Amino acid sequence: MKPLNLSLQDDTDAALLPVLALAWKVNLAGLDRSASLAALREAMLDANRAETVWDGLSDAQRGALQMLIGSGGKMPMSKFGRLFGEVRQMGAAQIERENPLKNPQSAAEALFYRGLVAQTFEMADTGPRVVVYVPDDLARALPTHKTSYPDLKPDAAAVIAAAAQIQEEPLVEPLPAGEVSNIRQADTSIVDDMATLLAYLQLHSPTIEGESLDAADSAALLKHLLKAEAERIPFMMMIGVSADLIEIQGGKAYPKRAETRRWLSAPRAEQVQNLAEAWKNSTRYRDLWHVPGLHPDPGGELDEYNAAVARASVMEIMNDLVPKQEWWSLDSFISAVKESEPDFQRPGGDYESWYIRNDKGDYLTGFDNWEAVEGALLEFYLTRPMHWLGLVDHADEAARLTAYGRAFLGQSPWPTPAEAEDKITVRDDGTLLISRKVSRVDRFQAARFTSWVSAGDPYTYKLDGAGIQQAAAQGINTGHIASFITRTTGEAAVPAGVARLLDNWRSGPAAAVTLEHLVVLRTTAPETLDKMLDAPALRRYLGARLGPMAVIVRAGQLEALRTALGEQGIETEVLEAG
Repeated sequence: MKPLNLSLQDDTDAALLPVLALAWKVNLAGLDRSASLAALREAMLDANRAETVWDGLSDAQRGALQMLIGSGGKMPMSKFGRLFGEVRQMGAAQIERENPLKNPQSAAEALFYRGLVAQTFEMADTGPRVVVYVPDDLARALPTHKTSYPDLKPDAAAVIAAAAQIQEEPLVEPLPAGEVSNIRQADTSIVDDMATLLAYLQLHSPTIEGESLDAADSAALLKHLLKAEAERIPFMMMIGVSADLIEIQGGKAYPKRAETRRWLSAPRAEQVQNLAEAWKNSTRYRDLWHVPGLHPDPGGELDEYNAAVARASVMEIMNDLVPKQEWWSLDSFISAVKESEPDFQRPGGDYESWYIRNDKGDYLTGFDNWEAVEGALLEFYLTRPMHWLGLVDHADEAARLTAYGRAFLGQSPWPTPAEAEDKITVRDDGTLLISRKVSRVDRFQAARFTSWVSAGDPYTYKLDGAGIQQAAAQGINTGHIASFITRTTGEAAVPAGVARLLDNWRSGPAAAVTLEHLVVLRTTAPETLDKMLDAPALRRYLGARLGPMAVIVRAGQLEALRTALGEQGIETEVLEAG
């Protein structure tokens, strides 16, 4: 940090100079600011005077100063203030009235008004913040070797114990295997579901609402995902955008052709790595907005929220704190982060300017709500995105890094397991069975010319007329489909039933028909229907006659017809479709 001369020059208000002069017994009478700063610097670096000031501190004040020096000489003011109290910034009149030199309201304030610590701004990953520091040369002049604390009062002992505990960042202890229950191992299904999402976008170009698909498309897609969890859809959408696989134009989502094909053709491990890195660096997916029970208000300081900075801070903390291969307690990890780096997502350690409500509508402001906001976000990282991406296994109140997770934190090279690729199975009735071991690019292509039946291992698709028409709209003809089937099945010939289907559609549909739902009225005798068609009050509700005792009911006229029939004394029975 800064030496004392720059600290006095840059970070010391004029109103503070007389207080420092009194603390260090310096006569500033008749001196201008430059001379006053020089006189103060000379006195404060004098070993005898420094020892006198040091000896005048209380045990709690010395403990706070020792802790700060032992932590590299600086600390975010938000953290230092939580440990050792706030510092009131006062002008000359208030200083004279409050006399903080004799009546400090905290250990931090006692140090500040003696010039033993100063405050300045620095740029952190989360933005500008205030730090408290000890000037380098002043720290060397202080007799820190004299620290010994016989007969400590309970409050001073507690402060020093807290300082000693925080000087070393706490490690999260491994959990015994017997204490871990209900294990949910991470997998790489995110790769398969992303391939399904890309195929869905290719076919439907759905409308985007906020960070996700609209309700109808979300419901339609969910049926075809391996993990039918609605909260994964906005995650995949925004990570797909961040990975340059998806683009949004005019409120609709499309796969980016070249990038999508390149990603789909890559090995599974590389696909996982690509998505994990996209999440780590994404500013489009803001995890805080997806934490259950948290509702950030739009506008204000949160508009500047940088999700990537928050994630990067947490990944560094995890790398330092959590066991590499064993299970560890979620609560212990969250407590360790609160103790060692609580401001990981807060610019300047500000806990007042963000407006976040809970499910009851209460605002969660102030550091007292750290667990409700930061703690909940940390748990969300581990049990949602990092679990979805195959990085973290989780259990009841516990988590563990996977091989992918250790690589993600930079602890080991990224795994490259061998992959055994399957062939697509095509049955004579047009059913395609596609296992997860089939290349994602081949399943993506198959999804373009088939009707989707079910997700699983294997996936089931059906080659039928609807799928062939869908393919034609994308410029895929029956010859392309036949060639694809031959290549991906490893068979010399296309199954006979499929070949007939493709041959029948080779030149497009042979004819066109329409299918529609109709309501049909049937009578018990031809004479009854004749009478109804002759009556203007009834004929207005009827359409084409289908035979001597059947007629079509006009669309939307069923209830009106029933009323009219009742007025004519004709009994009516409605048969439900079976």
